[in-house]
Amino acid sequence: MSEKRLDYISWDEYFMGVALLSGMRSKDPNSQVGACIVSEDNKILSMGYNGFPQGCSDDDFPWAREGDPLDNKYFYVTHSELNAILNYRGGSLEGARLYVTLFPCNECAKAIIQCGIKSIVYDSDKYATLPSTIASRRMLDAAGVSYRKYERTGREIKLIV
Repeated sequence: MSEKRLDYISWDEYFMGVALLSGMRSKDPNSQVGACIVSEDNKILSMGYNGFPQGCSDDDFPWAREGDPLDNKYFYVTHSELNAILNYRGGSLEGARLYVTLFPCNECAKAIIQCGIKSIVYDSDKYATLPSTIASRRMLDAAGVSYRKYERTGREIKLIV
């Protein structure tokens, strides 16, 4: 009788991998952020990435990061976390866990709190000192939403498609 494999990936590696893969769908030339929402029993509920809302062509709206507010992406792009929340069609997200490649901004934190997600696993926190991220942490702490940094294992996972 053979024994089971011992080199399989962990739940964190699996779900962060799904979030990273989702982020690769983003057409944003500067930021590719992905999110994966998971139930308490480790079932994938939804995924999302940063991009324009349905019906808003990514050829007609700006991808610029600077300039007039109406001529850059910030008024138009939906963040990966919000997309994952809005993509979910199964009812309540109460108690769910969110895997996201970038720590959520204040606007996404509001949606995370309101929909009942209880924990966040994030990969990058490159905007930790921005007011929007500080505000996000304040709200998440006040609402009892836990968060922790994803611990990279250094394992190479290769997809061949």
